[in-house]
Amino acid sequence: MSPFEGLLNGATVMGYLMAAMFFIRFWTKTHDRLFVSFAIAFSLFAVSQAFHGLSGDESDSHALLYLPRLGGFVLIIFAIAQKNWQRK
Repeated sequence: MSPFEGLLNGATVMGYLMAAMFFIRFWTKTHDRLFVSFAIAFSLFAVSQAFHGLSGDESDSHALLYLPRLGGFVLIIFAIAQKNWQRK
């Protein structure tokens, strides 16, 4: 991995964590579970990106590295579905 790729990987992890903190801030004001779900999902995205960067393997052949990201997307889908079911 080149130094530039490492820099971009770190910036991506930081962006995911900033988004998670952004949703935590909204959760503290509204106490809506949707914001907590988004914060956890973005934290899982950051973990997945960090694992991918720290693995040092440039091929995307390790499917286990993408499990936290899959969990984040599933969490977002369930949170949105639950929010829409509560309205009815």
